[in-house]
Amino acid sequence: MSTPEPAETAPVSPAHPRFAEALAELGLQVEVRRFPDATRTAAEAAAAIGCELSEIVKSLVFTADGVPVLVLMDGASRVDVELVRRELGARKVARANADLVRETTGYAIGGVPPFGHATKTRVLADRRLLDHAVVWAAAGTPHTVFPLDPKTLIAHAGATVADVREPAK
Repeated sequence: MSTPEPAETAPVSPAHPRFAEALAELGLQVEVRRFPDATRTAAEAAAAIGCELSEIVKSLVFTADGVPVLVLMDGASRVDVELVRRELGARKVARANADLVRETTGYAIGGVPPFGHATKTRVLADRRLLDHAVVWAAAGTPHTVFPLDPKTLIAHAGATVADVREPAK
């Protein structure tokens, strides 16, 4: 009996397997960077990367009248739930809990990328993301991020550009 030849192995990606698959399906070649310390928060990610806080993309899940919606927001800003409500024409918008985030996206909070999710979800991207040449987003785990120009990121996320950030105080 002969032993089968070993199959060729693809290079191991530091990205979450679902996200690596999404990148391949989209034909995107991005540098996924893995950090030993968590990049779960925007501040942790910016410190690890060495970029401005506003160059981090937060992928945040809310519910609009009970339906999940993803909001892409720069790391230095907060989402204005009332502006999201108006943009969507919803009666009520609330932050999703951790279980709904995982169920909707397939990822845990702190590692949610802007695309490559388990379900098709409406996406809003705050206009301020376009202020940067490059932004950094989670690559499916709390330890991984990737850079991309914001127009490409927004296009692949299928996002509608909107003004949904809280006014500066």
